[in-house]
Amino acid sequence: MSEHKATIRWVRSGDEFLKGRFSRAHTWAFDGGATVSASSSPSAVPVPFSVPANVDPEEAFVASVSSCHMLTYLWAAYRSGFIVDSYEDEAVGVMTKNEKGIFWVSSIVLHPKISYSGDKIPTEEDIARFHHQAHENCFIANSVKTDIRVE
Repeated sequence: MSEHKATIRWVRSGDEFLKGRFSRAHTWAFDGGATVSASSSPSAVPVPFSVPANVDPEEAFVASVSSCHMLTYLWAAYRSGFIVDSYEDEAVGVMTKNEKGIFWVSSIVLHPKISYSGDKIPTEEDIARFHHQAHENCFIANSVKTDIRVE
């Protein structure tokens, strides 16, 4: 078992909280020392009460799914004796309403571009197997009900 911690900090500024006129800007601090500027998404809360340059929870969720898939893919490739030189993914999460009319991230589509080198280059079947292993073994994918696909 392991624990993973994040400290989320927000402080009110201004006097219009009860009117909904308050900043959603906040920070995420992680146990390793990194601090990330966060905010609600401008698609949910308009500027100036959200900060478009900051990471929003939905983006972070998509990034964590993609990152977990990548790390598990790299593990599967290395275990099979393949050298991965680079991995880039432009992951896209889509929000829709569920049966109760509540928005949720219903799907995430991964678009990995992977480069290999060495004497042993994976076949399409190997690559498909690595993606399957990544999906089956990714801690985040195993923790959510969002449909996650690789294209």
